[in-house]
Amino acid sequence: MTGPMIASLNERSREIFRHIVEAYTETGEAIGSRTLARRLGSGLSPATIRNVMADLEEAGLLYAPHTSAGRVPTEAGLRLFVDGLLEIGSLSKEERENIDGRCAATGRSLASVLEEATTMLSGLSHCAGLVVAPKQEAALKHIEFVQLGPGRALVVLVSESGLVENRVIDLPLGMPASSLIEAANYLSQRLVGRTIDEGRKTVMAELDAHRAQLDMLTRKVVEAGLATWSGAGGYLLVRGQGQLLADVQQMADLERIRALFAMLETKEATVRLLDASEKAEGVQIFIGAQNELFSMAGCSAIIAPYANREEKIVGAIGVIGPTRMNYARIIPMVDYTAKVIGRLLG
Repeated sequence: MTGPMIASLNERSREIFRHIVEAYTETGEAIGSRTLARRLGSGLSPATIRNVMADLEEAGLLYAPHTSAGRVPTEAGLRLFVDGLLEIGSLSKEERENIDGRCAATGRSLASVLEEATTMLSGLSHCAGLVVAPKQEAALKHIEFVQLGPGRALVVLVSESGLVENRVIDLPLGMPASSLIEAANYLSQRLVGRTIDEGRKTVMAELDAHRAQLDMLTRKVVEAGLATWSGAGGYLLVRGQGQLLADVQQMADLERIRALFAMLETKEATVRLLDASEKAEGVQIFIGAQNELFSMAGCSAIIAPYANREEKIVGAIGVIGPTRMNYARIIPMVDYTAKVIGRLLG
């Protein structure tokens, strides 16, 4: 549909429409024919521009927010602009190096890397950053248990790629330190070089068959550690929500954005975001009503999936912002960050 629509616009209409959208993404305000004539600097009169704007409005690409105001693009107009007229910029070497550095994984947990990446995207884009994070699927290099105090221990898992994951488990009171060491030694023989899911099946089958020579307390540590990890599903992380509220002036807009945040906190949102990312390769752009998750808030989302070493999509990262976000700058930023995260997982 985008192709035929663009083809139906002559060169003058395309140029005027492009300038209207670019002005809107820069300021968030409507632009009138006189201002547009000065911006174009092509000798077109305001009257000529008004006629073209009227045609674009009739085609459903523009609308007037107020009776005497200029014009702004509709959601359909923004979609047309993004799909057919947008000139996507490229990241500079410095920007790529900055993203690489902020996402460096050595000695850090996957959760902290993803949180840093999300916070970084929020700051660079002036939107809210989001990530759908997977459970740990990398092959393991090291596992140990660290006692935190009575009844609690820290499970430390280090993947072959250097990512670190930490989770807290409950222990029977009075458990000796030797049981933690024995549990770590037992699991190291069976988990190292495998993913958690792969190793868990072997370990649980062995425990069920009573072939493992473990005392009851050590067995509880093993089972508690594995249960904690096997039950870890994906989660949704959102950072920089205040960025979305910066330009909100009307209470109705504020309520819509609050409703969006409430929806993002549900498990269903995680699944829907990941499903949306899996439907096509590369960066996905959702403008307003194109995705029910964002339609109520009048927001747009730019989301890119990332894959594990088996090239299976396991998560997604991106930003949510006003429909007037700077698409040309943010799209390559999200795309590159997703590729960096994918390389870390691979």
